[in-house]
Amino acid sequence: VPFCIALAVRDMGMTPDEALWSATAGGAAALRRTDIGRVTPGAYADLAFLDAPSHVHLAYRPGVPLVREVWRRGVRV
Repeated sequence: VPFCIALAVRDMGMTPDEALWSATAGGAAALRRTDIGRVTPGAYADLAFLDAPSHVHLAYRPGVPLVREVWRRGVRV
């Protein structure tokens, strides 16, 4: 996913915010899913916490492992 975000920013002219939204909430909206793609009450708690100061690093550091921890359905894995 970070590589796709980087391509969207570099080749498609998206901002890092637009690319991240497209990869999360935008994908869920395309599938007509309201229970995934964003952090809201009632949504599944599938999260990836980054070891970076900002999500912008996903766009400009493809190939660099930035994920610090992963949570799936509210449980750390």
